[in-house]
Amino acid sequence: MTEQHVVLDRIAGIKDTLIRRADDAERLRRLPDATAKDLRDTGVIRLLQPRRHGGYEAEPQVFFRAVMEIASCCGSSGWVSGIVGVHPWELGLLPEKAQEEVWGDDPDTWISSTYMPGGIARQVDGGYVLSGRWQFSSGSDHCDWIFLGAFLGDAEGERVDPPVILHMLVPRADYEVVPDTWHVVGLSGTGSNDIVVQDAFVPAYRVMDSADVVDPSGREHLPPTFRYPFSSVFPNAITASIIGIAEGALDCVLTRQRERAQPRGGKPYADDPHSNAAIGHAAAEIAASRAQLFANLSEVGALIAAGRPIPMDLRVRSRRDQVRSSWRAVQAVDELFARSGAGALRTENNPLQRLWRDAHAGLVHAINVPGPTMASFANHVMNRPLEEALI
Repeated sequence: MTEQHVVLDRIAGIKDTLIRRADDAERLRRLPDATAKDLRDTGVIRLLQPRRHGGYEAEPQVFFRAVMEIASCCGSSGWVSGIVGVHPWELGLLPEKAQEEVWGDDPDTWISSTYMPGGIARQVDGGYVLSGRWQFSSGSDHCDWIFLGAFLGDAEGERVDPPVILHMLVPRADYEVVPDTWHVVGLSGTGSNDIVVQDAFVPAYRVMDSADVVDPSGREHLPPTFRYPFSSVFPNAITASIIGIAEGALDCVLTRQRERAQPRGGKPYADDPHSNAAIGHAAAEIAASRAQLFANLSEVGALIAAGRPIPMDLRVRSRRDQVRSSWRAVQAVDELFARSGAGALRTENNPLQRLWRDAHAGLVHAINVPGPTMASFANHVMNRPLEEALI
């Protein structure tokens, strides 16, 4: 048994516990401390972490399987696992000095993020001075470091033109997690709080140009795990969470349909051909979403293993399929929810309504906006300029 499979086995051992605590996460608007500890103990956040710092250096496919399993039990736990679990991969691209600062004393140290450039980084001797405010840092209550997106600024602190976006690694002592800033209808337990930084010095070895994160595939000195493009890692972490939520909704519906009786005559819904047809259709859509994600990843992984570049055809197709898989999975959840009767609306003893809300909350993440991604695919195949940089 490989180490990667050990992580999946550990996740299987806590699934019932995650299900029981899912309502607590929603009530607290962050993961319960016990849930965060259980996730740490599984090793899911270390799947994409360098081996020399206690990680598994697993293939991303293993990581996404783990995220789906967790999300099927608790959408917020899956979401945090997916997003926070990407950051060891990104830290693996930074110099060893930065990695040692984060993991030297504790390989289970977590890193949150918010990549949208909410601040300005003014270049100074040895690094940058960063200030700004960011939204939507999932899992921030349980993290001791953060990756922040920032615009490069000039000496006066004004954004340079054309804009340059930096990814900056900042310790907890240099940023504030703004309390009580996460009041939402879905994925409430992710604790996706606002972040504030005021005049923090960030040394140059903890900073990367976003372009170097988007495509590290040419860094032949890195292990294969760290040569996947960003578009194969972060966007798929979002989609894996959504697919896992959809799989949890399907399990919930199947369980309830086996027990549910029609109000007229008491005929079991399990014998209703119309409901069963809807369930079958939704199940096929969820399975297709999962299959597309893993098929594209397998193609990318095979090219990396062979030391070959990843062609733009595959990049734009993978992002096209990633976005479509998110939408397809959520549409399947809608179909399941609509066929589950008024009982699906109950907030007590029925997780389906929470999974339905969580799925829709995941869909509004910027990575799932279909227009630019679909246009980029079409533009590429018709020899036109791409719409989107994140390919």
